[in-house]
Amino acid sequence: MFETFCQNLHNDQPFITVEVNPPHGASIDPIIEKIKESNLASKVSGFSCTDNPLARLKMSGLLSAIKLQQTFGKPVIATMSMRDKNKLSLQSSLLGANDFDLRCILALTGDPAKFSDQPEVKGVLERDSTLLLSIIYHLNNGVDYSNKPLMPTPKLIYPFAVSNAYAKDMNRLQKRMIKKLDYGARAIFTQPVYDLENAKTLLALFEEAKSISVRQSAKEAVLVLGQFPLVTSKTANFINDNVPGIHVPKAIIDTMNLASMDGVEKEKEVGFALSKTIFDEVMKLHGKVHLMTHNRFDLCAKLIG
Repeated sequence: MFETFCQNLHNDQPFITVEVNPPHGASIDPIIEKIKESNLASKVSGFSCTDNPLARLKMSGLLSAIKLQQTFGKPVIATMSMRDKNKLSLQSSLLGANDFDLRCILALTGDPAKFSDQPEVKGVLERDSTLLLSIIYHLNNGVDYSNKPLMPTPKLIYPFAVSNAYAKDMNRLQKRMIKKLDYGARAIFTQPVYDLENAKTLLALFEEAKSISVRQSAKEAVLVLGQFPLVTSKTANFINDNVPGIHVPKAIIDTMNLASMDGVEKEKEVGFALSKTIFDEVMKLHGKVHLMTHNRFDLCAKLIG
């Protein structure tokens, strides 16, 4: 399963993953039913599962990922946030997940604990996401972070990382890519891209980063371009104004603002058409896309077609 998943990631085959947000509750079953109703599993390479985004309480991302993977028989990329775990907890979680064959890990520093909806939450955060990438490198070599042999040794873990899609200084963004590649990331998933020129710039920066990285594994690493469909002008304006690392072109914002003046249905129609165009263009350009829709799996299925 994972070998085919990674082959499609690294070859010319289309590669699409969809983000799943676990519930603020004690069962992921209703979300699984929504995925089944959309027939989405047949259209994608795999899923990803978030880990308490914005430091807000959700069901365990790791356990949700295991259930999703067992249900659909598709690889699930489990996000692991550095915010909530120290070296001991990270290693323990990775070893446990490995026994359940959960082996694709997206290393994330995590949103600050101050954003949490829980009272007086304190972050752990021993280091940024490169610590998790380093731990995975050790485990893949059969030892723990203190270089003690593991018996039995883990099955191969596939480490992934994240990147902003836009920055005023794109060279700084590239330096972060290089750092993550140096720590062994097999792929880097970007924030949403809304402009084909932005996508081309990211791909060029990434190819150069691969050539600069000291890690041999970087030569085969892949950039996966994020997509977050815009179906309302409110969302388009909010993302552009408040979410770091994303740029929504003014032409798109103006189009969405005008469409909103003609009613909700027109706004949705125009938003979907724009999102579909961007998705199709990015797939034609690169063919490696990660969809984020806040569990709007029906929307994902329509975009993919």
